[in-house]
Amino acid sequence: MVYTGFESNGMQNAEETEWVQYGEPIDWERGLTVYDGVDVISGDEQDLKLSKNRMMSLIDYELAMKHPIQHTWTLWHWENDRTKCWTEMLSDVTSFNTVEDFFSVYYFIKPPSDLKIFNDYMVFKAGVRPMWEDDVNKEGGRWIMLFDKASGKFIDKMWHDLILCMIGECFQYSNEICGVVINVRHKANKLSLWTKNSRNVQAILSIGRQMKELLHLGELEIHYQVHKDAMVQHGPNVHALYRM
Repeated sequence: MVYTGFESNGMQNAEETEWVQYGEPIDWERGLTVYDGVDVISGDEQDLKLSKNRMMSLIDYELAMKHPIQHTWTLWHWENDRTKCWTEMLSDVTSFNTVEDFFSVYYFIKPPSDLKIFNDYMVFKAGVRPMWEDDVNKEGGRWIMLFDKASGKFIDKMWHDLILCMIGECFQYSNEICGVVINVRHKANKLSLWTKNSRNVQAILSIGRQMKELLHLGELEIHYQVHKDAMVQHGPNVHALYRM
């Protein structure tokens, strides 16, 4: 099946996407003579009226050129509002499952450095809600990086690069990864990569090492927190299970 965009449920599954080999290039001059019995204007006239079928074939060709990614991902946005509960402040923005659709989304939204205080972006695998209580997340944890407010451009780059590493399946244990979150706060911003099983030590440590390597973090420390600890503790009091 060629990827043709949105279906009734919102997106086509990436797993259903295949590449289709196109035939020989179209003989354009011959093809303009007659199409489905409808004469097409030729000669010196510039306004060529393509038939509906011809237009649709061109659209399908453009869509077929998209590059599918392994999973469908959903972008979420959270904005603080004291009149609402936490879940009511969370919005499902859109989903994507091709490289081109990701960049359409990425360049449409504001970068993290332009967000107001108490705003968050989350990108998670489709079907996984960006909250500790979700069935996929509840036994997991997160690798966290903290950035001061002065490093806006650097934060934007880290957000961009970490998402690309995640959706591009760059990690050895990509199946353990649930999503990525950027929290914009007064004193510092927090970028975190969520994993689904905090007891899988080998996977956690491998993901942490690869994060530092892929993002070129150097001496910048990252630490891993278990979600269950974060649910009962707050801020700097949350126990860090691992540090790198």
